[in-house]
Amino acid sequence: MGEQDVRRESEAEEIRVFLKHLLNDVRAFEKMLEDDLFERDIRRIGAEQELFLVDRHWRPAPIATEVLEAVNDPHFTTELARFNLEFNLDPLVFGGTCLSVMEWQIGELLGKVREAARSCGGDILLTGILPTLVKSDLGLDSMTPNPRYFALNDAMTRLRGGAYEFYLKGIDELHLNHDSIMVEACNTSFQVHFQVAPHEFAKIYNIAQAVTGPVMAAAVNSPLLFGKRLWRETRVGLFQQSIDTRRSMPHLREQTPRVSFGRRWVKSSALEIFREDIARFRTLLSTEPDDDPFEEIAQGRAPSLKALRLHNSTVYRWNRVCYGISDGKPHLRIENRILPSGPTPRDEVANAAFWFGMVSGCLVRYRDITEHMSFDHAQANFFAAAELGLSAQLAWTGGVPKPADQLILDEFLPIAREGLEASGLAGADIDLYLGTIEERVRSRRTGARWQLDSLAALGSKGPLSERLSAITAAIASRQQGGQPVATWEPAKLEEGGGWKQNYLTVEHCMDTDLVTVEQSEPVDLVANLMVWNHIRHIMVEDADNRLVGLVSQRALIKLVGTYHPEHREGPLPVAEIMQREPVTVTPETATVDAIDIMRRNHWSCLPVIKDDRLVGVVTEAQLMAIAGQLLEEKLRE
Repeated sequence: MGEQDVRRESEAEEIRVFLKHLLNDVRAFEKMLEDDLFERDIRRIGAEQELFLVDRHWRPAPIATEVLEAVNDPHFTTELARFNLEFNLDPLVFGGTCLSVMEWQIGELLGKVREAARSCGGDILLTGILPTLVKSDLGLDSMTPNPRYFALNDAMTRLRGGAYEFYLKGIDELHLNHDSIMVEACNTSFQVHFQVAPHEFAKIYNIAQAVTGPVMAAAVNSPLLFGKRLWRETRVGLFQQSIDTRRSMPHLREQTPRVSFGRRWVKSSALEIFREDIARFRTLLSTEPDDDPFEEIAQGRAPSLKALRLHNSTVYRWNRVCYGISDGKPHLRIENRILPSGPTPRDEVANAAFWFGMVSGCLVRYRDITEHMSFDHAQANFFAAAELGLSAQLAWTGGVPKPADQLILDEFLPIAREGLEASGLAGADIDLYLGTIEERVRSRRTGARWQLDSLAALGSKGPLSERLSAITAAIASRQQGGQPVATWEPAKLEEGGGWKQNYLTVEHCMDTDLVTVEQSEPVDLVANLMVWNHIRHIMVEDADNRLVGLVSQRALIKLVGTYHPEHREGPLPVAEIMQREPVTVTPETATVDAIDIMRRNHWSCLPVIKDDRLVGVVTEAQLMAIAGQLLEEKLRE
């Protein structure tokens, strides 16, 4: 959850003082390793569950503060956005029925927070990315009012030196920018923890890296963002870009993003990771230390290492090393950050079981995975799986790429079973959770595949926003049923609750596929574009996508009657006939207000502007099509 006691303004002197404490913590950590002060004879597991808060229309609901007050349980805490929450599961000894106990506690805590959310007029949802999110949900007004988040945003944006750029390509293509780290709030995950002893850390951490790709291929659950069909696990690419503080350079220079898979295998200890992250990543936040770590060690107490933990919380490795204290004893954990939230608690625990089993099984089978495969293959597997899911080609110890689903069924599930059995887990739990993975892989019905299949089955029924609402509502319904995603039926349009909420603002019904011209281009081009595209208006923009004018079909008709080409040289430019400074609306404008503006002024279109940039258009034809659909629905009733 990160250190909450931070200062909004971290001046240079404060940073220098903080860095001194950070380096002192690193030296203390090194001494603790040398003196063998860490807990080593027990293996524990744990998890953090992130979730979305939604309203009755299945859109993000910024009610986190109210829900936290209503739930009144220390397991729960805030996340970056006011429409997200997180809860922490109790640590469990790795063995026996720990997996079914984990699923039981998830269910208990979900029940509590669902009741609290409903008392605040909302509900909860487990999914990697909420399908109904729109870009306007990601303003700073949606950020949780916690000093840590604002300080983190200020520091990262200052390092970035400008807007965050996003580019992802899947079936569709997403290319946009945003002015804050709030895009990170699109992602929710199910983060699992695996406690390890210091002497085995390097071997287990490297195995955790190696098995990340295979586990990701079976777990993907985030294929949709702003209605675009992108990666099977879009969270991966989106998260890396959402807090990427690197700037472009005039010459080639190696720069590591703050979200990364890492650069190489770990050779000996967790100390390597801490040292590398301090060397490569600027300090973003500062805080006052709680204690002198060396004095705490001398007194036989576990030091908090507050500075080290704070810096570590601002570097986002997909497998992150964590320092913690349990019952007064320090320990090390590997935090797996790759797994998405959802589709159900059963699916989540199955994903965790697959990862725990793969890590444990590979430790028994290979001991040192670095002797059997290259780091480059492990990294390539991870990104291939995030992009393509079960359709990815993965290279394992033989180095020859094979289909992910084939490798999971033939090789990885047996390894995971061996690992869970060797760790003393109950046979019924092993059968249940690995069986859930096997059914999912054999049917090729991951959460991502279910969402994409549902969207395809809905075809062109209703506007895109209505289809996305239907998918979101269907996730909520099937999730509460508890059956794993491999058994789900596709979403149906009527599950979204009707049409009304899908037309509330201009953002939900505007057209973003625009045909535009520049003011220096010839009027003849405008005439042809109108004919070719069956449209009555062409918007005029500059090279920075700023709206500078509008050309209507009426203006062209008027021109035909008054234009005398013999009186001028060369083609007539658009600038001479365009309407300058046309009335515009924003994506957040209520649809009824846009309709009223158009009706009162007898206009048949309204350009849509956001941050001085042209982002869409609302036309009379679009509104008539919507009206036709609604009239048909009413008449059928």
